[in-house]
Amino acid sequence: MKRKITLFALNAILLALCGSVDAQQTGKVFRIGFLDGSTASGSAVLVEALRQELGKLGWIEGKNLTIDYRFAENKGAERLLELAAELVRLKVDLIVVSTTGPTLAAKSATTTIPIVMTRVGDPVGEGFVASLARPGGNVTGLSTLANELNTKRLEILKDAVPKLARVGLLVGLGSIAIDLQLKELRAAAVALKLKLEEIETQLDPKGLESAFRTAKQKQVGGIMTITGPRFFAERKQIVELAAKYRLPGIYFQKEFVDEGGLMFYGADYDDLFRKAAHYVDKILKGTKPADLPVQQATKFEFSINLKAAKQIGLTLSPEFLARANQVVK
Repeated sequence: MKRKITLFALNAILLALCGSVDAQQTGKVFRIGFLDGSTASGSAVLVEALRQELGKLGWIEGKNLTIDYRFAENKGAERLLELAAELVRLKVDLIVVSTTGPTLAAKSATTTIPIVMTRVGDPVGEGFVASLARPGGNVTGLSTLANELNTKRLEILKDAVPKLARVGLLVGLGSIAIDLQLKELRAAAVALKLKLEEIETQLDPKGLESAFRTAKQKQVGGIMTITGPRFFAERKQIVELAAKYRLPGIYFQKEFVDEGGLMFYGADYDDLFRKAAHYVDKILKGTKPADLPVQQATKFEFSINLKAAKQIGLTLSPEFLARANQVVK
């Protein structure tokens, strides 16, 4: 009799626990925010990578997940702070952020809601986490190694362009991330014996046209941009202007080459956004951000667009082309 009572009690506990788990999985609709400094159209391909991976993990918008998207439309830090505060008022369960600006805004708005970074250049240097292995606090996610990769891009551009002496660097509004990138690039330019022409750039059609005119006036032999979502959002016009002014360019995301740009070297951002979905999954299932180490990018690509090279009259050696993962003809 005692044995039957014990078994009955155990079964009742198991059924209750199963019911609780089922309720958590099927009953609650989690709400997350997505905060980006650029435009919805400019970031669409990366947002889609995040959504698709969340779907593979069982998180379906409209079923067990709601995503509140907020884009600052390149209006700067003040607008990002407003949007971050708005997401906090909505009582989201988690905030996914793109780069440094959105991360800073979200971190300023809340110390309790988990924050998942998708592509921050130097999370430790920018003060978002205590260390990669032990983030602490409410922030974790992915690092792009932006500073180190900028240096490598400068090296590749020098290898691609014979007798390169001056490089035009398009720079947007100042921030911690930009300051760190500039520090690395200036040192790399000195080491490579290159003159780095830093060109302050307004990210609108007139501002970009003006920046390229300035680059041409300064007689640069190649062009780069600071890494960031605002430049990514304007990638189509940037590569069109590079072709118009016959300037070889190397860019930080493969979508620049997809739009007709000459070269891309860097982390696979689609891969980072897919990995961010796994952070979201773990946190929504109960893991604390402080217990999830920040991952650095591990997948890198080098693409060359031969059509773009021909358009600006640049001949690339077979040895140089052999270094690329992808050559677009």
